[in-house]
Amino acid sequence: VQLVESGGGLMHPGGSLRLSCAASGSILNIYRMGWYRQGPGKQRELVATITNGDSTNYADFVKGRFTISRDNARNTVSLRMNSLKPEDTAVYYCYAAVWVEQSRASEDYWGQGTQVTIPS
Repeated sequence: VQLVESGGGLMHPGGSLRLSCAASGSILNIYRMGWYRQGPGKQRELVATITNGDSTNYADFVKGRFTISRDNARNTVSLRMNSLKPEDTAVYYCYAAVWVEQSRASEDYWGQGTQVTIPS
């Protein structure tokens, strides 16, 4: 599975950005996609995930500001980010969880990351 992110960049506080991630390759067994982020000097943390059944999960620090959505027909997942804050500055990584029938186990795949910068 290959994941390619787009979007991100520099935005003023209070502004909005949209991240998108396109999946290709062995996509039939993807059962969950989402976004993680890693800020300067911090560990990677969950932002939001969405399952094939459109069940969503958000980190507390983005609830009410970020919205995750998924287009199964286009194999994409998007993250709409509103009311951005300087503390949202991070590299955002697309994530996909894939079920591997042969090993009866889940494998995680990651995109290369896209930078989001919100200056203070």
